[in-house]
Order: sequence, then structure tokens, then C-alpha cells
Amino acid sequence: MRQGLLTALVVAGIGAVLYLAAAARVIRQYERGIVLRFGRLMGSVRGPGFTMVVPVVDRMHKVNMQIVTMPVPAQDGITRDNVTVRVDAVIYFKVVDPVDAIIRVEDYRFAVSQMAQTSLRSILGKSDLDELLCNREKLNQGLELMMDSPAVEWGVTIDRVEIKDVSLPEGMKRSMARQAEADRERRSRLINADAELQASKKLAQAAAVMSEQPAALQLRLLQTVVAVAAEKNSTLVLPFPVELLRFLERAGGPHAQ
Repeated sequence: MRQGLLTALVVAGIGAVLYLAAAARVIRQYERGIVLRFGRLMGSVRGPGFTMVVPVVDRMHKVNMQIVTMPVPAQDGITRDNVTVRVDAVIYFKVVDPVDAIIRVEDYRFAVSQMAQTSLRSILGKSDLDELLCNREKLNQGLELMMDSPAVEWGVTIDRVEIKDVSLPEGMKRSMARQAEADRERRSRLINADAELQASKKLAQAAAVMSEQPAALQLRLLQTVVAVAAEKNSTLVLPFPVELLRFLERAGGPHAQ
């Protein structure tokens, strides 16, 4: 009798241990637990720590509440100005309502991924190439607004969306390089022309001053001679007055007739 009772106690103990092992669950700090009993939601969301479920009858789904970083595969599209581009992005989102994330959508990660791809293709068709290259912050905000509205119904909030890279066709890259080179050449010519204009104005002012003071022209001539003679070369400079040339021109005029 006593041996049978001891055996029953041992069996009961083993059964209790097995039951506890099957019923015990541990929810980590960044997770929340959703319990379905015969497919029906039971109770509220279970927080982190140790919890128990009914084996076989209950099924627990753990939902990660951390921010998820999901790359969006590169999408091919045509911009509003008819340029073919290939754009990829990255999306940051997190679950704010574990019940909606489990009950209202089959796979919230897959749903967010598909929505991100369709939204990226949609915004490509509404944007110009210059906006893709120079105004990405505005496009990022537009993508976030497009995705946030349907994601709320799935218990998910979009933290931010970032366009990573914009790939252009080789022909477009060469065309943009030629355009940039032509623009730099244009600016270089404008700068040179502006410098010539300023120099001509200064020379005109200098000529006006020297015409009032003939001695200044002689001093300038002597400075030029000194500058040339300072170099170790064999250059021979013979100053020839311009007035003498004019005098000879006037003197030779009647004889030429």
C-alpha cells in the first residue's frame, strides 16, 4: 500500500514537472505575448517575464517591439521627366499594437515590405530626376506619409524611410558629365571676360592719367626697361618715342601725295 502511494506520488510529481515545462513561457523585455485559446484571443497582452499557458489548448505568439531595419529591394521606375532610374531604400518601423500585428494581418513584416516597394515605385513616377538627386529629404517624408496610414491599421508605425542610392543609366551619366563640363566652361569664360573688362577699364583710366602727365609715360617706360634688364638674358630694349613716329607720319604725308 505504502509502495503504491509512493509510486503515485512520483508519477504525479513527474506529471507536474512535465506540465510546468510545457506550460511555462518566458517573454523577454523587448517582447510582448499574445495568447490564443482554440484560436480565440484570450486576455490582454502579456508583458515581459515568466508566464503560464495551458498546454495543447493555448498557443502564444511573441511579438518583437524593437525598431526593425528593413532594406527595400531596388526598384526600377521612370521619373516624371522620363528618365529610367533604379532606386533602393531602407525603412525603420516598429510594432506599437501587438494584437493588431497578429490578428489584423497575416505577416506584418511581409506586408510592410510590399507596401514599401509599391510606395517607392509610386513616388518615383511623381518626382523629377533633380528631386531624386538633390531633394531626398522631401521624398523621404513623402514615402513615410504614404506608408504610415495603412501601417497604423496593422499595429505598426513607420519611424523613418531613407532613400539609399539612385542608379542612373550610363548614357545619362555621360550626358550629365558633359552638361557639367559645359557649365564649368561657360563660367570660366564669363570670369575671363569679366577680368578683361575690368582690366580694360583700369588701362583706360591709366591712359587718361598718363596723357595729362607726359613724364609719367616716360617713367613707366623706364620701369619696364629696368624690369626687363633685371633678368639675366640677352634682350635688347630700344625705347622709341611714339611722338616721333607721329611726327614722321605727319611729315611724310604731303610727299606721299
